Amino acid sequence: MSARRDLGPEFEDAVVESFLDKMGQEIDRRVDERLARSAPKAALPVINPNVADGQRLALAIVSLVLGTGATLAFVLTGNGAAYVVPIWIGIIIVNVIFNANRHKG
Repeated sequence: MSARRDLGPEFEDAVVESFLDKMGQEIDRRVDERLARSAPKAALPVINPNVADGQRLALAIVSLVLGTGATLAFVLTGNGAAYVVPIWIGIIIVNVIFNANRHKG
């Protein structure tokens, strides 16, 4: 205000513009500071994309071994061959869900 009085009315627009510019910068700085303090952490994925490739391979191998064993057991004994398809569907679903985020992010 004193600068406005000292400089006179011909510099009033420049003084107001300078004041508004400084206020805008200060507001921006404070907003950035608050956002940095309150920024949410990265959202946790539903399925963990950080699962090691070794774990993916282990799941695939175990799935194949158990699925093959169950198929052989049902087919060779002649009991419950109708269970073979649901077993393999379950194995496929588990593997797809476990590996769903492999190529994302």
